[in-house]
Amino acid sequence: MTVLAFIIGILVIVVGLAVSIALHEIGHLVPAKLFKVRVGQYMIGFGPTLWSKKFGETEYGFKAIPLGGYISMAGMYPPTAGDAKTGKAGGGFFRTMVQDARDANDETIGADEDRVFYKLPTYKRIIIMLGGPLMNLLFSGVLFTVILSGIGIQQSSNTIATINECVILASSTQTECTPNDPASPAAAAGLKPGDTITAIDGKPVENFVEVSTIIRDNPGTELSFSILRPSSSGGEAEPLTLTVTPMLAQRPAVDDKGNIVTNADGTTQMVDVGFVGFGPTQVLTPQPLSAGIEQTASNVGAVAGIMVELPVKLYNTAATLVTGGERDPNGPISVVGVGRIAGEVAAIDAPIATRVAGVLSLVASLNIALFVFNLIPLLPLDGGHVVVALWDAIKRGWAKLFRRPAPKPVDATKLVPLTFVVVIALVGMGALLLIADIVNPVQLF
Repeated sequence: MTVLAFIIGILVIVVGLAVSIALHEIGHLVPAKLFKVRVGQYMIGFGPTLWSKKFGETEYGFKAIPLGGYISMAGMYPPTAGDAKTGKAGGGFFRTMVQDARDANDETIGADEDRVFYKLPTYKRIIIMLGGPLMNLLFSGVLFTVILSGIGIQQSSNTIATINECVILASSTQTECTPNDPASPAAAAGLKPGDTITAIDGKPVENFVEVSTIIRDNPGTELSFSILRPSSSGGEAEPLTLTVTPMLAQRPAVDDKGNIVTNADGTTQMVDVGFVGFGPTQVLTPQPLSAGIEQTASNVGAVAGIMVELPVKLYNTAATLVTGGERDPNGPISVVGVGRIAGEVAAIDAPIATRVAGVLSLVASLNIALFVFNLIPLLPLDGGHVVVALWDAIKRGWAKLFRRPAPKPVDATKLVPLTFVVVIALVGMGALLLIADIVNPVQLF
């Protein structure tokens, strides 16, 4: 069953990645169609075509390597100037690449030069290019909302799960109670696993935080616990009232952020608290709908931080690959690494809802990564196309301001050498992370 769950977790990531890519390309396709740009292809994957079908003027299909996708829009760049169309590339490798890119772009324009991308107003070009990343952002927001508001997060409830039968000093290595150990206040009062605390001294309580706060603030004080105890016969729970006296104990003081407070001499500051001796049950508690939006925004910030530090994190990943050191759990990983973690999450000993939430959160985080990564302002990423559109608008705006003739559209094919370097860097990064995730994977469990 564990192996099957592991495989299912990996399959969910594979399907989730395919859906994420499909949605990303739909984010480009829909506004392109709305703005009357001719779209020749909508493809999921790269390499040989496995299946395709033409609807109208667009061919839709799947390719063999499901690690990306694309739509083919007519006239991404302006056509090659008339005097250059018959010229030979010559002049070296990069010049040949530029000419090949121009030839490929010219083939998409055809006879109809009105329904091309490069002639669109700047804002429409930006909408088309940002549509893909925004679809990934929206998809992640939907997934986080389903996880947090539909499934919920693990929280401690006011129902008792375990009872400490005795009191054992924190400094002791003892693991079991002996006849000489004093009974815990919970055991002495007659509390039992399954009891639900509904009120303390007449004050209603709804969760473990409220219960523990009252206990902590009242060491040595008799407290009246109103509880509901499950019926042994399976009937309605029985209401009971028990008197519980929290014993005096000491715990490290913590600040508002949960950090331990130290004294001037560096020792841990201790505070007197009440102690009863029971553990709460963990329940999935649905969160407000706004929690999904907040989680999405938080993840965007976290992934953006990783992108800023990406060169350093890649260097550290390469170093651990050589030395065998422990990988940074907050560092970049490949799709293979995500799939392995998803398999482990699906196979852990936990309620199925918790495992489903864990795997879905990985798919949501993957979409956040796609959103942030595609905003990097370098071709061939979407952010690079946005920069080209903005530069074109700046040039035209500058000419209009000084009443000069309108400049020619920006020829982004001149950036093919830089694009080639970026692609090589991306391939190298992918290869490094793939090898690291196979040889020295991130350990979360």
